[in-house]
Amino acid sequence: GLISEAIRQAESRTSVEVRVYIEGSCRFVDALDRAAELFQLLRMSKTALHNAVLVYVAVRDCQYAVYADTGVHQQLGRVFWEEQVGHFQHYFQSAPPAQAIQKVIYDLGNALEQVFPHLPGDRNELPDDILFGTD
Repeated sequence: GLISEAIRQAESRTSVEVRVYIEGSCRFVDALDRAAELFQLLRMSKTALHNAVLVYVAVRDCQYAVYADTGVHQQLGRVFWEEQVGHFQHYFQSAPPAQAIQKVIYDLGNALEQVFPHLPGDRNELPDDILFGTD
């Protein structure tokens, strides 16, 4: 699908590992708190360069977040992430969820390619499948 292809494209240009988690409703007031919890549950902090990114979406609640491991966060800084949330909001208001997520992943791939270029022999450390919550 659109999202899996976007993940593969992003990961072909950068060593960053991208995962997407979609559920109906968010149990937390702040989607970033839920994304942080999922990041730990999915053991995404286990990458060698601490360069995994989780794109989180609660479809019914229209909530979303992008949670990055320490290596990525330090490289791009707070302003970048605040801008990403603004873009995310715009995409979700103007496109169906799958297209919005695809655009977010594309943006991430572009930004991360600069600081985490794809390395020779880079291996895929995390699965590219989309995860769906049970609610």
